[in-house]
Order: sequence, then C-alpha cells, then structure tokens
Amino acid sequence: MRTIIDGGNIVNEGRMFIGTVIIDDDRISDIIEGKNTPRGNCDRFVDATGCFVLPGVIDEHVHFREPGLTRKADMESETRAAVAGGVTSFLDMPNTVPQTTTPEALDDKIAMAAGRSHINYGFFFGAGRDNCEQFAGLDTTRIPGIKLFMGASTGNMLVDRKEVLEKIFKTCAELGLPLMTHCEDTAMINENMARAKQQYGDDPDITLHSSIRSAEACYTSSLQAVELAHQYGTRLHIAHVSTAREVSLFEPIQTGCPLPQITGEVTLAHLWFSEEDYQTKGALIKCNPSVKSKNDREALRNALRDSRIVAIGTDHAPHELKDKFGGCAKAASGMPSIQFSLVTMLTLADEGVIPIERLPELMAHHPAQLFSISDRGFLRKGYKADVVIVQKTAPWQVTESLIESKCGWSPLLGQQYQWKVKYTFCNGHLAYNDGHIDENYFGEALRFRIDEG
Repeated sequence: MRTIIDGGNIVNEGRMFIGTVIIDDDRISDIIEGKNTPRGNCDRFVDATGCFVLPGVIDEHVHFREPGLTRKADMESETRAAVAGGVTSFLDMPNTVPQTTTPEALDDKIAMAAGRSHINYGFFFGAGRDNCEQFAGLDTTRIPGIKLFMGASTGNMLVDRKEVLEKIFKTCAELGLPLMTHCEDTAMINENMARAKQQYGDDPDITLHSSIRSAEACYTSSLQAVELAHQYGTRLHIAHVSTAREVSLFEPIQTGCPLPQITGEVTLAHLWFSEEDYQTKGALIKCNPSVKSKNDREALRNALRDSRIVAIGTDHAPHELKDKFGGCAKAASGMPSIQFSLVTMLTLADEGVIPIERLPELMAHHPAQLFSISDRGFLRKGYKADVVIVQKTAPWQVTESLIESKCGWSPLLGQQYQWKVKYTFCNGHLAYNDGHIDENYFGEALRFRIDEG
C-alpha cells in the first residue's frame, strides 16, 4: 500500500518546508523537499496543499480508566478522541483498578489494548510502597518507565516515606529506567484543606483549589524529587509542572546535546487556563495539580520557549459529569482534553506563545526521546508512518456532538478554533479521515529501548 502526501508544509525537526511524504505500508519510505510531485503509481494520493504535515502526536500522559473505571472512559472511546485530535500514540498511567503495579496487571493491560485501541499504546508500571523489587524483572522494551505518585491523587497510589522513595530512585537509576513523578506535598495540602474547611465549611469553594493544592506544595515535592534524582543519578521527568517556581528547577536544552537528566512536562490545562477561569468554568477545570495564577501560566509558556520544559502532555483524565459538581473537597479532579490538544497548541502558536516549528519537538520528538520509543516521533525515512495533517479553516466551535470521549463533556465546550485536524495516519493507515474514524483499525503496542544495550 503506497500513500503519497504531496505539497504540504512539512513541520519536523525544527524546520518547515513544502514537500512530499511517501509511505509504503506502515513506514515512511521517503521525504522529498520541494514542489515537484513525485512520479509513479500510488494507492492513495493526498493533496496537502495549504495544509501542515506533522509527526503524529505522542501523548505521554493519559488516564484512559481501563480496567476498572470504565464508567468514566475506556481505551476504545478515548482513542477515538485521540485519533480525531491527531494523536497516534499514548502512554497510560497505572492508577486503574487493579493498579498496574504487578507484571500480571501490566500484561493484562497490554492484552486489553490489542483490538480496542485505535492508536498505538504503552503503559507505565506503577511504583508502590512495596513493589520495587519487581522492577528488575520487567521487560523494559515493553514499558516507557516507572510512574511514581509523590502526591496523593486519584487512585490512592501515594508513596511518601523517605526510605521507600530513596529505594525507588536508586533502583530506577540502576536499571536505566526513566522515572515520571506526580509531585505535590500531601501533608501540606491536607493542612491547607483542614484550614479551609474550618473557615469555609466541609466543601470549600472551587476558587480556593489553587490555594489548597498550592504552589508551595508543588515546589516542595518537586524539589525533593530533583534532589533524589541528583543523589542517585535517576533519569527524572516531572509531570504536569504548574508553577513558576518549579520552572527554576530545570535547565534549558543545550544545542546539539541530549535531553537533560532532569526534565519537566506541562499540560494543556496549565497552559490554557488560569485560576481566574474558576469563575466561569468552576470544577470543570479542577485538576491535580491545580490550575494556578496567570503569572504561573506565563512562566510555563516562557519555559516552553526557552526549552526548560521539554514536553507537552494532556493528563487526559475523564470523569462522569455528575462527579464534577461541588467544590474543592467533593468535585472530582481531572478533565478530558486529548481530542483538542493539538488544535489548542496550534492556536497558542498563532498567538505567538511558541513557534509552530517547536510543536513537534514538544508533542512528538521529545516524548519519543524521553522514553526511547522505537521508530516513532519523527518524520524520517524508515520510521513508522504516524502522521497528522492539519489546516486552517473557517472558524468552528467545540460542541457536544463533536466530543468523542465517553464522558461527553469538555472544559473547552464552546471554544472556537480555526485549526482543524484533517487526516491522521497511524502506522501508514488512514485512521481518521476528515471527520470519519475507522472503527475497524487498531494500533500497535509501542516498543521501547529496542536499539539500546
């Protein structure tokens, strides 16, 4: 099966140029720069004139809720949302039911995704209070890394005892496994919540969320993670950085050098919203860590520009709408966002937040490099053909009828965009075709560190 994507603006590896991408079966066989249409027969010809051709998005941080929480979401529904949004691969977190903290649970999850996930899939192994010895027995070509909750969030996977944290950081360093952390100081948050309840009642108003799950709680925990990573030489990736102060913990990428040992991710929620939006969005934008001030948001945007933050994830975490009512104590934390992540970032590019040429780095190249994902994340000859084609259109609005996520709602409901995902190719297959999802297509298990060692 030969596909020719011709005449698009190819955005890849820091450049943008008009050219042609040729796909044979599931891999990119050539990338030709220039306006000359290649000769020869093909099975599918895509005229990408006026469009932008990017590597498929790798969302390094999702909660697809399967197994055990499928009233909220499942792999089939959320990968429908993903492929409609130009996402071709995801890395799922371990706080499901059961938790992905045993080899058996990991095997079950991978088997579950086959024949259910419309895009490519990978699953973090969860660090618990007493499963560190199991890390050495894992097949490291089947997992991106270890996920550690240093702050309490959905799923009750908190690990906060110093001796256990030290053992996890040390073991990951010895095994060469990346460690991705959720950093919030739970004791500090609990104290803040107790004070807020004493002053405001059992369910403090949602506008207090950012003062309860505070910037100080985030920084304190992130600093501890950084210190442990330095102590043991651990490859650390801090998830959903949300504060200006945390940004100071990271070093910019040096030109021509590998990614630093310690890196940070920012999510769509913290780049798009600020605490002022609680007035209109309420608990729909309640997440952990909390959406914070405009100054924090601007610092995160600046950190994308100067490369102190190296990756964008979504922390896509659906809940049933009925669970999103209430205040800081009662409303569930988390929101769906994967379907509109790419068009939102393209909108921020239009606003001058970041050049469009940087988006593939943050949403595909760097996630692939951070977790050593084999043959993906770039438009390169011989790589898997994960490609998204976007274009500017007449303005359109997010409506309930467009939402693919099982929960049926979005904090971006009513948001107007001009960017639109037109086509998504996954492993060379046209999985999303201008509003139509191929429900009979399923992705592949991602492989990691195949070429290492």
